[in-house]
Amino acid sequence: MTHVKVPKDRIGAIIGPKGSVKELIESKSDAKLDIDSESGVVEIIQGDDPVGALRAAEVVNAIARGFNPDKTISMLDDDLIMLEVIDLSKIASTQKDLLRLKGRIIGKGGKTREITERLIGVKISVYGKTVSIIGNPEQNQIARTAIEMLVDGAPHGTVYSFLEKKRQELLQSQLDYY
Repeated sequence: MTHVKVPKDRIGAIIGPKGSVKELIESKSDAKLDIDSESGVVEIIQGDDPVGALRAAEVVNAIARGFNPDKTISMLDDDLIMLEVIDLSKIASTQKDLLRLKGRIIGKGGKTREITERLIGVKISVYGKTVSIIGNPEQNQIARTAIEMLVDGAPHGTVYSFLEKKRQELLQSQLDYY
């Protein structure tokens, strides 16, 4: 049995309209979700598949970190898709600093986040004090590096060039694989 603490404003997203998201997670993972709306604790009770319960916990965690449930369900279908969370509060010393870092990661009108998602094939959520990434391990590593570059003050153009180069490498490695 696993417990995931969820911000209260994200409980509704985990339940979904008429319980649809909760039901989908339960059916795809063979785990049961016991949601306490008051405390924000979601208990994941393992069914016959222990890996399914771990995946369900990861999906719940992803939704808790601000992802739209539709973007997280792929984690239940593909064992290589995983969640990575970067805690910005360890880097930002003040609230103003945190807002500045989040702004750099998102970019004007969401441009930087959108470019990263499109070029590398990841999904990114900036929520609270965290930035979260959903992708395969190689994609997550590239996105994490790009985010670290932005946090360290690299110009956006430099980060976009890095992402373009890594996209070419990803495409080449996929071609070499087949």
